[in-house]
Amino acid sequence: MNNTTEVTQDMLFQKPVKVLLSVLPCLFFLYVNAVMLFALLSKPLLLESPRYVLFGHLLLIDSLQLLVSIVLYILAVTMVRMMIFVCILITLLGRVTVKLSPLNLAVMSLERYVAICFPLRHANIVTTRMTGVGIALMWTFASFDFFTQLLLYISLESTGFTVLRICHKHVFKLQMYSTVNESITIACFVLVCTVSIYTYIAVMITVKSASSDRNSSKPQKTMLIHLIQLCLSLTSTLSEMINSVTLLKINPAIAVHLRYALFLCLIIFPKCLSPLIYGLRDHAFRPVFLYYFTFGLRTTVKTFPQS
Repeated sequence: MNNTTEVTQDMLFQKPVKVLLSVLPCLFFLYVNAVMLFALLSKPLLLESPRYVLFGHLLLIDSLQLLVSIVLYILAVTMVRMMIFVCILITLLGRVTVKLSPLNLAVMSLERYVAICFPLRHANIVTTRMTGVGIALMWTFASFDFFTQLLLYISLESTGFTVLRICHKHVFKLQMYSTVNESITIACFVLVCTVSIYTYIAVMITVKSASSDRNSSKPQKTMLIHLIQLCLSLTSTLSEMINSVTLLKINPAIAVHLRYALFLCLIIFPKCLSPLIYGLRDHAFRPVFLYYFTFGLRTTVKTFPQS
């Protein structure tokens, strides 16, 4: 009995600490992403480049995913009861943003591939209009899971949408939901990996055959950054599947702590680091970002996008 009481007291103490350790990094990186978005919007010349439009879209969806993830985490920890349809919308929105991020990175890799392998045709192929079409296709593909699961829930579940319930990811109880979600996630994973690996290899071959100049390593480094971002992003995309496999035969008391660690490592930190890595490396964007991040203490050097 005493052991049970001690465990309960430990868990009650750990909850606010864990929430604090999860929320504080999220709030900081949400602020960083907001500054990056503001920096982009403040320089119309940057937004004329499809490359920076895609980067802005990446910032937006990563920020949205961070926000949804932390809201769902707080709701699960505090056990707040809400109408089931609100919980479903929040949960499905999180799943959409999880799939959008790697898709966006794949399109960014394609843009760099066209810029490096077909420089004379880049301006004609990668236009602002085509970028908008690409973003629309990303949302369409990522939203397929959203509408499929929503229609399945309406068709198969007898629970009313206004019923109060604690909101967590297991709001979709039937195995069919997991099967549909995993199938779409795997399809997304294969598509994104194929595009990214192909573009990286094609760029390496083109750069090596075109020049032995020291500057020739720059495109390769850019593509490598995309691959690193992609790996970070895919850990978030596959986090639910990794969670279910890892925690399958583990003691429930240990599983709680492991799930929290996986939540930080697979969702929070990858989403925090991915845009920051790209933004700080970009020579055209970095001075603009640092200027606003330091409240004008740093002056901008370049404001024009580079190919």
